[in-house]
Amino acid sequence: MDQSVRDLSTGYWPEGLTRVPYWVYTDENVARDEQVRVFEGPAWVYLCLEIDVPDVGDYRTTFMGSMPVVVARAEDGEIVAFENRCAHRGALICLDDAGSGNKDFHCVYHAWRYDLRGNLKSIAFRHGVNGKGGMDKDFRMEDHGPRKVRVTVLHGLVFGSLAENPPDIEAYIGPEITARLRRVMHKKVEVIGRFTQALPNNWKLYMENVRDTYHASLLHLFFTTFRITRLSSGGGVMVGENGVAHASATVGAPPAADTTYQGIRSDNDGFRLDDPSLLHSQDEFGDNIQLQILSVFPGFVLQQIHNAIAVRQVVPTGVDTMDLNWTYLGYADDTPELRAMRLKQANLVGPAGFVSMEDGAVGGFVQRGIASADQVLSVVEMGGATAETADTRATEASVRGFWKAYRSFMGL
Repeated sequence: MDQSVRDLSTGYWPEGLTRVPYWVYTDENVARDEQVRVFEGPAWVYLCLEIDVPDVGDYRTTFMGSMPVVVARAEDGEIVAFENRCAHRGALICLDDAGSGNKDFHCVYHAWRYDLRGNLKSIAFRHGVNGKGGMDKDFRMEDHGPRKVRVTVLHGLVFGSLAENPPDIEAYIGPEITARLRRVMHKKVEVIGRFTQALPNNWKLYMENVRDTYHASLLHLFFTTFRITRLSSGGGVMVGENGVAHASATVGAPPAADTTYQGIRSDNDGFRLDDPSLLHSQDEFGDNIQLQILSVFPGFVLQQIHNAIAVRQVVPTGVDTMDLNWTYLGYADDTPELRAMRLKQANLVGPAGFVSMEDGAVGGFVQRGIASADQVLSVVEMGGATAETADTRATEASVRGFWKAYRSFMGL
């Protein structure tokens, strides 16, 4: 039996980045602590797209971990955010996913009214009815309201933090990975699809999966069989200095006579496509990068798989459940042919995607496998013991980067 790691009073965790205790995915106390230290702490948490709130009075509801949030465009054009919780009895202020043209927000429960910045402006029957009842004459509305979220916008992406003095967003992500983000978000985008996928696993298992650069061509038969990405293709991983951000890329196609995956399940010549046009792509960035996955701690992912561009937002819903919010993107200047290509390639990802349907299952396989493994450690040694940029994808450096950031935020 491995050395006990169950002593949460001390948060025992072995030194280094190559071992992760399984209690971190299963313990309710840890989940509660994450909400405070990570999602309501000094991290920059992805909220929505800037184009989700283009005009004054537009809003979108979102999450910072389990905390519901409203993002709105205020009267002066500034993007603002506040907790989606009425200061009276705690009901949601905004019930819909999004709206436009609002002048204010009303809680449906008791009609407390808030302005576009989340400031309490009026209370129904505040002065009572027929001279009876109502709020105390000393009640001050400015002392009551939902928590305000600090907001920053980077290349069309809106991030929020509850920290008093959060770091500069570009310093948080790092210059190299900021440049990779700008590569995709370099011009005006349009939303071409949205959906939410429920996953049966702890949110950290999904973020590990996103950063696990060598599983893709082993788990995903479609990736390997149809040569979208193999480790024998070019590429590598980029890990930010503090582990907060990472980017991985596949450059070019694998050799025609590639035998790297001979005898491996994910390489199966017996599969064919009735519509091979699904594999057609356009090098619209001019750098021959066929696949780039970028993530920012704690729960943001930006993907480019051929011409399928999407933002993914991780939302914990329980210690062993989470929602994955997908937003598919195109550019405002897409030709009809390129837009059609993007929509067709959108079938690569999602719950039934040719590629990522396995990602929707494998996290649940792990969650079930570790049900009684609280005193066991996982092994994260592929490619060494550090969280550094590498010119290969046969490494778990990015996964170790995630845990480096996590332990820093959690004080472990």
